[in-house]
Order: sequence, then C-alpha cells, then structure tokens
Amino acid sequence: MGIKVLYSTRKQTMSATEYVILVDENNQEIGQAEKMAAHEQCLLHRAFSVFIYRDKPQRELLIQQRADDKYHAGGLWTNTCCSHPRPGEDVIAAGERRLQEELGISAKLKSLGWFQYTAHFTNGLAENEIDYVLVGKIDADQNIIANPQEVQAFRWVTIDILRAELASSPEKFTPWFARALEVALKTFN
Repeated sequence: MGIKVLYSTRKQTMSATEYVILVDENNQEIGQAEKMAAHEQCLLHRAFSVFIYRDKPQRELLIQQRADDKYHAGGLWTNTCCSHPRPGEDVIAAGERRLQEELGISAKLKSLGWFQYTAHFTNGLAENEIDYVLVGKIDADQNIIANPQEVQAFRWVTIDILRAELASSPEKFTPWFARALEVALKTFN
C-alpha cells in the first residue's frame, strides 16, 4: 500500500489557453469559457472523474495526490485522474487522453453517469461541474508514470481502506471525490 512516485520526463501537450464546455443544469451545452474564467466565476461546466481499478489479489483503486501547485485542491488525494473535455471532445475520449497525459496509462473507459456539485476554495476559485464518472480496468503489473505537473504521488488502495480513510480524514480528499467514488462503486457491487 506504499505511495509510489514515478515521474515522466515527457512534456504535457496542452494548448496555452484551455477552454471548458459550459452547460445548463440539464447538461445541455450552452457555450464555452476559458478554464480559469469558469473557475473564477463559478460557471457550470462539464468535467469527468476517472477511476482505474485492478484485481491483485483483491480489487484495488488507483488514487492520486494532486500536485501542490495545481490551481486548486493541490496536495489533496483524489480519483485516478480528473479534468474537463475540450469543446467538441467526447467525454470518454477526454478521459482516455488525460489518463495518458497524467499517468501514462492506456485503458478503455466506460461512463457510469454524472452528478452536479459545487465547491469553493480558499484561493477564491470554485468548481461548479457536471461531473461524469468514468471507470476502467488495467492489468495488475501495468507501468504507471506520473506527470509531476499534475501528480505528486499515487497509490493502490482497497475499497475498505479507502472508505475508512475518507471517514476518518475527509479533509485530505478533494471535495468531489466521495460523491464520485459512490457512483464508481456501483460498478463493483
């Protein structure tokens, strides 16, 4: 259960200015906004949370600790990866892209649906998201290479241990994590 930190030397491929898909409360696309503006103005936008699991010898989830210098929630533990689809990009394709960019993982994902949440951070930024929960499985011995711009650490954890950690220290996790986890766990029961 130790924490692993393997870093990639590859550069992340993202445009200088990123845009998110703005949506209404029914998840209907209504436009786009620059990513930081959406977080500064608490605009409702589309996002996703990816959960990768393996069976070795029991089911484990891969979680990550966000890099300390992320624009919000730095240093907190969360799902395998999370981000936003780009305008015109399918949510599953976006999740598969971000898995590769953040952790060097190739995996087929499936969507379990979405939920809406809002969270405010001490630096004045906010999340107001329609968050798709995506899950995928990898082989127990697949190599994982973290991008240090995104991931401070990662580890495999059983569901029982993860639930105990969430109950005893919820402040160590991102605000969306517990809710997304409950959606993801429906696929394992």
